[in-house]
Amino acid sequence: MTARMKDKVVLITGAAGTIGNAVAQMVERESGKAIRTDLASHKGQDFALDVTSEANWKAVAESISKQYGRLDGLVNSAGIASLGTIESEDFAGYKKTMAVNVDGTYLGCKYAMPLLKVRGGSIVNLSSVSGLVAGHNLASYNASKGAVRLLSKSVALYGARLKPPVRSNSVHPTFVEGAMVEDLLAKAKSREAARERMTADVPLARFAQPEEVANLAVFLLGDESAFITGAEIPIDGGLTAR
Repeated sequence: MTARMKDKVVLITGAAGTIGNAVAQMVERESGKAIRTDLASHKGQDFALDVTSEANWKAVAESISKQYGRLDGLVNSAGIASLGTIESEDFAGYKKTMAVNVDGTYLGCKYAMPLLKVRGGSIVNLSSVSGLVAGHNLASYNASKGAVRLLSKSVALYGARLKPPVRSNSVHPTFVEGAMVEDLLAKAKSREAARERMTADVPLARFAQPEEVANLAVFLLGDESAFITGAEIPIDGGLTAR
């Protein structure tokens, strides 16, 4: 066991999901305290949290303040993916994607900030490679993940003015082995053909493993990355290098 997260308290949204769970486990392996949050329907969480609810965020922040008095890290991992072109996707679907991916990240940064300011900290926002490059059938997903990218930079510039500072960075994974990719594959006419097409887009010719994304998140949460803020970091097997 190592101790990069020793004495650090980290709030993780979407902790029942593939990436969120991997981050929580790695924070704990690195001797930190992972506060797991997700929807009430997911068992095993420290707090039930609908990231689109301002009231939920206020309640969770108040509880953490009473119990710990601070936060050292925030990982906004809650997110949903949707397929649809600008014509085919309905407005309700667009609004839901934006609410979870953008509003949830905004509210997380907003209500975690007073706790992070106590002794300085780090925010890691899960964007996507789709926040850097577009797809013809990812209208709302591209819009939401692009918004997370620039929101993270604005928060970073604000946090840099604080003493001690609060850092903020966005992480941009490509396809990650897990439930979200499986859901997308299930919607394809041919699951295997779709997986082959997606893999072909990645120069390293495979999907990312959740632990690889978690490794990057923990690095950004820790003191080793103390001079990194406002960055957008692809973890995409070379996809955006083309």
